[in-house]
Amino acid sequence: MRRTLRPKAPKPIHILLADDHWAVRAGLHALLDRQANLRVVGEAATGEEALKQARALKPDVVLMDLVMPGMGGLEAMRRIAALHAGTKILVLSAYLQEDRLLDVLAAGASGFVSKGSPVENLTRAIRSVAQNEVFLDPSAARVLVEHEKQPRAKGKGALNRLSMREREVLKLTAEGHSSSEIGALLHLSSKTVDTYRARIMSKLGLTHRSELVRFALRSGVLKIE
Repeated sequence: MRRTLRPKAPKPIHILLADDHWAVRAGLHALLDRQANLRVVGEAATGEEALKQARALKPDVVLMDLVMPGMGGLEAMRRIAALHAGTKILVLSAYLQEDRLLDVLAAGASGFVSKGSPVENLTRAIRSVAQNEVFLDPSAARVLVEHEKQPRAKGKGALNRLSMREREVLKLTAEGHSSSEIGALLHLSSKTVDTYRARIMSKLGLTHRSELVRFALRSGVLKIE
């Protein structure tokens, strides 16, 4: 008799929770551990702890609050992204100002979810960023859309100044990938990726990564859920 092979279960997504309120962490821990293929592997109450745990555990996703003691969520995010460990960062916060959203994306986060979002939205966001996608929940996306009223045609025109390779680097940079990650994806050295990025910034007249993220959104290069 031929044996029927069962399909392998998807690999669990390992999550690090970073929030200074123990009750929030406990609630998220219990909630996420009940979801299919999601597993909380660590917790942190400060930015320093989040960085230390990210180094030690190498989680797939860090679910991070922005307001934490010590170095704070934004700086911890930058340092975790600089580890080049493949860890994705998903911000869970109540703050939805446009500048804060752009800072979050520019610091290397792959998504933003409001603390008022339903559970289904949070779990979908975690799975999305773990698969190298950018996720902004509807409330966050609306904030950006309201502030990005410039015609998309203007962004498209500027996009024509870039070569196909430069567009690829632009997209991956806006998605939060590091130079080493982009290099691995495009079979380039990190130094070459940095050269491409500098050329892109020069051609578009940009000086900061947050401006690059804004351009990627305006031109349609960066797609958000």
